[in-house]
Amino acid sequence: MSATAESLKAYDFSHLEPRVQGLHRQRHSGELILSMITPSPDLSRPALRKLLRQRRRALTPVQQRQAARRLYRQLAQHPLFRRARHIAFYLPSDGEIDPRPLLAEAQRRGKATYLPVLSRWPRTAMIFQRVGRGESWVRNRFGIAEPRPDRRLGRSTWALELILMPLVGFDPQGGRLGMGKGFYDRNLAYLARRRQWHSPLLIGCAHECQKVERLALAAWDVPMAAVVSDGGWYGQRGREV
Repeated sequence: MSATAESLKAYDFSHLEPRVQGLHRQRHSGELILSMITPSPDLSRPALRKLLRQRRRALTPVQQRQAARRLYRQLAQHPLFRRARHIAFYLPSDGEIDPRPLLAEAQRRGKATYLPVLSRWPRTAMIFQRVGRGESWVRNRFGIAEPRPDRRLGRSTWALELILMPLVGFDPQGGRLGMGKGFYDRNLAYLARRRQWHSPLLIGCAHECQKVERLALAAWDVPMAAVVSDGGWYGQRGREV
């Protein structure tokens, strides 16, 4: 039995939201993969968030590496990535698609690269801090690795050109469902007060399995310029050159 099939055999489906319209398994490239029917449209945001987190967690290490390579191919030569000089990334956790190959590529090209760092006070705030090779790392209060805080290396959000953002779910229009903590939404709330779109450009990153037909967005949700998955680009500005 393959590692993928073995992981599915051990996967416990009993805790998933009961209103999900169905689960089934199908054969793909000689292996069993998890395939889920479209969630019910009246699923609550917390329930949808739980379901989509389970989808990405169910991906095997091999599938995660393949997705990271596909994400790299989607973005590395795209004009939006090539032109940007100051780019914020994230370190993957909880099954998020991995942008670290892009982070390494940006550093090879001499770009300034940044990662989010949670503030100790106020505890709802987040900054972007420049990172390089040989970084010193710590775990934040959610257990996620981040560079050791150093405000001298921080950069104002408006001075970034591109932010690659993690997400829990997305729709083909570029809508984003986050983890529900609100760090990105609070950090980027100033964009909603601007009459025209200015820096930074926001690109959501996700596995294709996190796509849903339509997201009901909240008033505080900051819109993406585009969402890119291992399967393609979504949103109005995804193909901009």
